[in-house]
Amino acid sequence: MLWSDPSDKPPDELREAQAMLRRAGILLAVGMVVLFLVLGVH
Repeated sequence: MLWSDPSDKPPDELREAQAMLRRAGILLAVGMVVLFLVLGVH
């Protein structure tokens, strides 16, 4: 094989990006629930 095998742990940038995506997904889900509640009240 030409390339060395990558280490098991992902690089810091990838872990930060995954954490940011996870937070964005949680915020989006909470925002959708709030939006549906507001629309349901009217």
